[in-house]
Amino acid sequence: MNSILFMILRRLRRPLILIIVSFAIATLGLTLAPGIDDQGNTWYMSIFEAFYVITYTASTIGFGEVPYPYSQAQRLWMTFSIYFTVIPWFYALGKIITLLQDASLRQAITAERFAESVRQIQEPFFVLCSYGQSASLLAKILDDKNMRVVVIEQNQECLNELELADTRNTILSLCADAKLTENLIRAGINNLYCSGVVTLTDNDDVNLAVAVAVKLLKPNLRVIARAERSDIAANMASFRTDHVINPYELFGDQLAMRVHALGTYILHQWLTGVPGDTLPPPENPPRGNWLVCGYGRFGKAVVKNLEREHLTTTIIEAMPDLTECATCIVGSGTEAQTLIEAGIHDACGIVAGTDNDINNLSIVMTAKELNPNLFLIVRKNKRNNGSLFKKFSADITMQPTDIIAHECLAYMLTPLLAEFLTLVRNQDNQWANNLISKLVDAVGETVPETWTVTIDVKGAIAVNEYIEGGMIVKLENLMQDPANREKELELVPLLLVRNGDSVLVPDRETVIVSGDQILFCGTYDAKNALPSSLNNSKSFNYIMSGLEVPDSSVWRFFKKITAN
Repeated sequence: MNSILFMILRRLRRPLILIIVSFAIATLGLTLAPGIDDQGNTWYMSIFEAFYVITYTASTIGFGEVPYPYSQAQRLWMTFSIYFTVIPWFYALGKIITLLQDASLRQAITAERFAESVRQIQEPFFVLCSYGQSASLLAKILDDKNMRVVVIEQNQECLNELELADTRNTILSLCADAKLTENLIRAGINNLYCSGVVTLTDNDDVNLAVAVAVKLLKPNLRVIARAERSDIAANMASFRTDHVINPYELFGDQLAMRVHALGTYILHQWLTGVPGDTLPPPENPPRGNWLVCGYGRFGKAVVKNLEREHLTTTIIEAMPDLTECATCIVGSGTEAQTLIEAGIHDACGIVAGTDNDINNLSIVMTAKELNPNLFLIVRKNKRNNGSLFKKFSADITMQPTDIIAHECLAYMLTPLLAEFLTLVRNQDNQWANNLISKLVDAVGETVPETWTVTIDVKGAIAVNEYIEGGMIVKLENLMQDPANREKELELVPLLLVRNGDSVLVPDRETVIVSGDQILFCGTYDAKNALPSSLNNSKSFNYIMSGLEVPDSSVWRFFKKITAN
């Protein structure tokens, strides 16, 4: 507000000075002009009387000769004062109108209103430092999960799309540069309810600037950032950025998982999907020689991960000098001759990974004509081309925006899920398949909910009181239905963290202690029912003993009488 007031006063400095000077001269002159009172005596107006007359006259409200009819000298001065003071008023009004149309002032007022609205948020929220393809998808998913979102985006066209979006909650947005510290503060990084900051712009330098600024201002605030360059990712890590996402490396890693551990891949996709969605059955990429068209960041990540799985690759690149491709077939891959030269007839699969959607579709269509048995992987760069890619129906369609959004969800909503997925990658495929079977039996085939429970006075007060009282509580007790202890809730414990040590899929007989963190996976109804067991002493006592304790003192009295 101080900056807005300063801007207004600075822009209106000249007209205000002119008004003050003209009023002062007109007032002073009127006090010096002699008049005649009702007794015929000479009198002079006081400063207050003169200022009062000039005020209602100069502002064109009206004119009146008070307290006595004016003398010729006073009327002559009033005539001069009317013209002399009205001109600065018109000049000031013109300046005011011009000021109201000033873009910088409107931006300052908008920013202050935005900051005030953010300060009034009294529930957990995330700050998104962009509203591009990835961030818009992430904002929609968070809104569907009833999580508040605050957006900073420099492109007004993107914010226009946000205003047209159908959302459950109001998404506060500001058209501003997220690199500027004051804009991050306006977005609420100092707010106690801020749960984290996500920066997913296409510019690595912007993402780095945001990550560094937030970590310097709020070291304990979670930051998730996108980085496609390794040097930028290393710089972010040095400032303890909580999670750095490289969509190309991430897709390459997932492709490698598909090749050597399909069960692990399915588990990863299932748990990071949108709850309630049904995932299509994944295709298992074949082993053999692969053609990779495009050796940019995406192509390099794919080649590295395929070769890690001991698969051979042939690279097709139109500009080998720029991409530092030492051994490759020169061409774009859209021409049949280039594909034949690369060995399309003997290849088992092809990856169309350029940054041009039309070229990628052309590559896979030409390749399919030459070898109908090819496994087709195509990169989709823009979400609005989705109908074209859906029509073609490749075996795998890679869209960085979806990968980034789903990866962010794992770290934003359930931090323990990210740790669980990291540990899962060290397990064999059979272990993953057994867990998938267990999850399907418990929650069905749709994407389940995942959430974390902490056994303490905030997250599970009833359980914590039981443990502090010396009673033994087992993990299976937490899984019992508070409405019927003979049944179990539709959930599965995935991870238990105790004193920094992690246990994958803990045994049901595990004894729970205060401070334990447990990652659960289950249905929406189970997620809503579990807090009743954890925080309601009556419900948890029923689970542990099978006895229902009356709620009120009156009912407890009647219960005692009945028992006697």
